[in-house]
Amino acid sequence: MDKIKITFPDGKSREFDAGVTAMDILQQMPGRLRKESIAVKFNDQLLDLNKPLNEDGTLEFITITSAEGMDIFWHSSAHVMAHAIKNLYPEAKFAFGPPVENGFYYDVDLDKSLNPEDLQKIEAEMQSIVQADHPFERKSFSKQEAVELFKEKGETFKVEQIERLGEPPSVYREGDFYDLCRGPHVPSTKYIKYFKLLNIAGAYWLGDEKNPQLQRVYGIAFPKKSRLDDYLVRLEEAKQRDHRKLGKELDLFSINDQIGPGLVLWHPKGAFIRHQIESYWKERHLEGGYDFVHSPHIAKADLWNASGHLDFFGENMFSPMDVDEMQYIVKPMNCPFHLQIYKSVTKSYRDLPIRWAELGTVYRYERSGVLHGLLRVRGFTQDDAHIFCRPDQLNAEVVRVIRFSVSILEAFGFSDYDVFVSTRPENYVGTLENWQTATRALKEGLEECGIEYAIDPGEGVFYGPKIDIKIRDSIGRSWQCSTIQVDFNEPERFDLNFIGQDGEKHRPIMIHRALLGSLERFFGVLIEHYAGAFPLWLAPVQVAVLPITEHQYKYALQIHEKLLAQGIRSQLDDRSEKVGYKIRQASTLKIPYMFIVGPKEVEDKTLSVRRHKEGDLGTFQYAGIVEKIKKQVSSKQ
Repeated sequence: MDKIKITFPDGKSREFDAGVTAMDILQQMPGRLRKESIAVKFNDQLLDLNKPLNEDGTLEFITITSAEGMDIFWHSSAHVMAHAIKNLYPEAKFAFGPPVENGFYYDVDLDKSLNPEDLQKIEAEMQSIVQADHPFERKSFSKQEAVELFKEKGETFKVEQIERLGEPPSVYREGDFYDLCRGPHVPSTKYIKYFKLLNIAGAYWLGDEKNPQLQRVYGIAFPKKSRLDDYLVRLEEAKQRDHRKLGKELDLFSINDQIGPGLVLWHPKGAFIRHQIESYWKERHLEGGYDFVHSPHIAKADLWNASGHLDFFGENMFSPMDVDEMQYIVKPMNCPFHLQIYKSVTKSYRDLPIRWAELGTVYRYERSGVLHGLLRVRGFTQDDAHIFCRPDQLNAEVVRVIRFSVSILEAFGFSDYDVFVSTRPENYVGTLENWQTATRALKEGLEECGIEYAIDPGEGVFYGPKIDIKIRDSIGRSWQCSTIQVDFNEPERFDLNFIGQDGEKHRPIMIHRALLGSLERFFGVLIEHYAGAFPLWLAPVQVAVLPITEHQYKYALQIHEKLLAQGIRSQLDDRSEKVGYKIRQASTLKIPYMFIVGPKEVEDKTLSVRRHKEGDLGTFQYAGIVEKIKKQVSSKQ
């Protein structure tokens, strides 16, 4: 029998008979690896453990504890859920059922509207399928055979998917359930022991509102019960932190259907926090060598055609409007305007680098089904900046902006993050050499800053590679935040240049950079990170002054006015309510400090101080507590 050579991650190689499966090889591996492996990567291709191997190659077992392993595990869980739904509702038709960041979902076409009680029935049926220990088996079909199979089963969405495919489809079977799927999967349904169906949402087939509306059933699964229990606790905590819920309770913002979905109204308290964010942002940028620019909200369609946005980003742009027999479009980006400012005056090599920043509001068409509070909107303000530099300055500018990004995020309380370098996508512009230079500059910049990163292959934007910084909040969730993009393309498209030492024209390099991403999204993340209890320097009201009775109103008013005069944001509650009620309400509004004023405080000229979440701090002289508050504000606490 022919032999094949298998090379393992440690560099060691062994020979096996051709046709050996990864499962056969796994039986010779250490116990923990045997227990945790659910798939294999062979020559960089993910495969099922039972796939025969017939050529030399590198082999790595994918464990259930890895990110790739959890994706496979959740994808298999989605199949089990769909199988259970089909058993309970034979008329159900299925669209897509992928793994997502935290779990999985399946889009289902069903006349019956599913409810929480139905989810419990589906979970019970899933448990039966898991206990049956059905193996996941990959079946090969011709395109026509697969069409006939799914037509017979009434799966019209699957038939449409197959007809879109340019290659023979891959079909998986577990028990009597067939599904169109690329795979791989866990070896059998018994691996999926601990799961929970979470909620039901609406979705459109292929994301198009003109297509049929489906029911999207979300679920989560883990290989250990303790992990499922921990996740459900965190999920409940996340519900309490939901920025849409807290935004209403704290009167921070609203989104009004009469104005339009995805368009944010900032209420006074929310607008004040935005003011604080913007003020700090501007202060740091001036210190960091940036100049501010401003640009209009609309521009002629020709600008967006020249920039390439109509070709590569057109589906996310609003339709043109006719003005004076010319077409204008509201801006989805700020960068073309900054390019035009650059072109307005001839630049010398001595002028570079140039760093321009703008809090520029942009507008993008997002489908109504994906809009989500402040996190996904149609109008938002980017904390945008563009750096124009010489090629010999690129590496230094990348390092500078990475360090700048990290220091600003830390000021807002984010010191835990994951960093990714997104590389060249399938559809791109520019030369391969420029892409390689830009990608290398980003990697080397992160390495010089001592920041670990992962590669996100093919996820760069059409004009260049990028760094994505995903911050982790106080309960461990990851949020896309800062992005740093190197762009050789736009300077080329707009014919930007500078006069070099040799007196000749040279092309600058452009770095796109947003630190907070957008003020709307960042504010939503801040709300959830702090559960609405903002740090003292951001809180719209820093101190609530609470007189116990009307006899203390005069002293309380004096304290309130002194606080305001010293730049401390104070709110006087002079209602004729019991002090316990006032304390509870100030606590509900998450006001950081409460100054309780009773007869003793008036007599001693002191204050009884409470801190949100900490309770009673004791009695203070006015000057002492004000000094404490000012120190906390100056240190961004």
